[in-house]
Amino acid sequence: MDKKIFKNKKALHDYEIIEKLEVGIVLEGFEVKSIRSGNINIMNSYANFIDNELFLQDMHISPYKINQSIDPYRKRKLLLHKKQLLHLQSSVSQKRLTLIPLNLYINEKQKVKVELALCKGLKSYDKRQKESDKQNKKTINQLKKCNKI
Repeated sequence: MDKKIFKNKKALHDYEIIEKLEVGIVLEGFEVKSIRSGNINIMNSYANFIDNELFLQDMHISPYKINQSIDPYRKRKLLLHKKQLLHLQSSVSQKRLTLIPLNLYINEKQKVKVELALCKGLKSYDKRQKESDKQNKKTINQLKKCNKI
C-alpha cells in the first residue's frame, strides 16, 4: 500500500540523530482527513513530557472545514509502550537530548504514525563541517565518474 509521507527536512540539518522509533498519535477525525489531504506542517514541532506522558507540540494541522474553530497547534498525545517511554524520558533528562518528529505517514493499516528521533542539537560550526564533507564527497564522486569515461 502507498504511504503518504511528510518529512521534516529541517531536523536533519539542525540535529544529529541518535535513535529513531515509530510511535502512534492520538488524532481527531477531522485531523486525519486534513493529513490525508496534505494540510500539515511538522517543521517546528517537538515532543515533550507532561505528567509522564509524551505529547507532540507545535505541529500544525489545518482544519478540514474552513468554519471549524479548533486550535491547529493543540498538543497531541503520542502512543508508546511503557519501557520505551521510560527509556526516552531518562535519555532526555540525563543526556540533554531532544525528541523531534522526522516523518509523519499513513501505514498499510491506514493508521497515522510518527517517526520520532532522539536528537542532539548541532552547533553552527558542526553544520558547516557537515556541509563541507557533503560537498567534498560530491566532488570526489564527480571526479571518479570523469576518470572512468
